[in-house]
Amino acid sequence: MEKNYDRVFKMSFASVYPHYVKKVESKGRTVAELHEVISWLTGYSDKEIQKIIDEKIDFETFFNNAKLNENALKITGVICGYRVEEIENPLMQKIRYLDKLIDELAKGKAMEKILRK
Repeated sequence: MEKNYDRVFKMSFASVYPHYVKKVESKGRTVAELHEVISWLTGYSDKEIQKIIDEKIDFETFFNNAKLNENALKITGVICGYRVEEIENPLMQKIRYLDKLIDELAKGKAMEKILRK
């Protein structure tokens, strides 16, 4: 059954970004590390990430314009009760890839492992 993800797709990246920052900083990680993870997955530079935040770009546009890392398929595991590798909607899967990477960062995983090196 296809879920209606439209509300999530239309959310601005800027509306969720402060939660990402809070999550990683509360666990002793840095915004620079957060940006490294976002950049690895999407190909966006720090400057582009800031522009996306400033312009309140939605998740659909955020990922449609991203250059997804070829190693993103190596991101596996459970996030929000779903196995990321089994999510059928391609856009929702990309959003959950990002959630999974941020979760791993907050859990103290080594950057080499998060970035699937």
